[in-house]
Amino acid sequence: MSSLRTALLQSSGRPGDVAYNLKALERAAADAAAAGAGLLVTSEMFLTGYAIGADVPRLAEPADGDSADEVARIAAEHGIAVAYAYPERDGTAIYNAVQLIGPDGTRLANYRKTHLFGCFEREWFTPGDTPVVQAELNGVRIGLLICYDVEFPENVRAHALAGTDFLVVPTAQMHPYQFVAESVIPVRAFESQLYVAYVNRTGPEGDFEFVGLSTLAGPDGVVRARAGRGEEVVYGDVDPGFLAASREANTYLADRRPELYGSLS
Repeated sequence: MSSLRTALLQSSGRPGDVAYNLKALERAAADAAAAGAGLLVTSEMFLTGYAIGADVPRLAEPADGDSADEVARIAAEHGIAVAYAYPERDGTAIYNAVQLIGPDGTRLANYRKTHLFGCFEREWFTPGDTPVVQAELNGVRIGLLICYDVEFPENVRAHALAGTDFLVVPTAQMHPYQFVAESVIPVRAFESQLYVAYVNRTGPEGDFEFVGLSTLAGPDGVVRARAGRGEEVVYGDVDPGFLAASREANTYLADRRPELYGSLS
């Protein structure tokens, strides 16, 4: 089984300007496809910007809205899957969401952030209630989380137990929490034996200072790709053969004793 080359789009786009961000996404998709990538992943809330405050309700869209149609067109035109993050409207509720679009433009999966971070998110978003959302892409089982979600080891372990091979995590990681990208993400990948792509925003935005450092880590805890602090695209490979060998050598999942863990819930 061939590797899934993945492009991590470390960018904050232009907050409040969906049209601009869609154009930036298309440029990145074209470049990533030309570089041999099969998947492009954006940062958290890339479609609209993160620190948009009272504009959240105005800019939120349904999972099958106009922007979803445009991302589907971009994916199909360039033959690359796209995981893009956006505020999702469903009736009166708004969710912090990420949607995976296949390389033929098919909507494969949509995930709503389950663990909201800070007063800003709790003011504007409803927490999702589905912890594990997955889709198959080129023989790789993709799982979706968003930012703060990955800092709870239970979330990542739930994905591992459900068979996720590659955990895709758009994020808006801010100063002074850069240790999450530097240390936590490789550990999550190692302890749950999967690949993790953690794709961040960058630079100042409203009251926040995003730290970049987008990371793709493997099941051996080794970082395959890491961005700097500015806007850029970095690439890393998700190798199913290496993952299978790593799972055979590292028996964390097989050696668990769930009967001892009841107190955790």
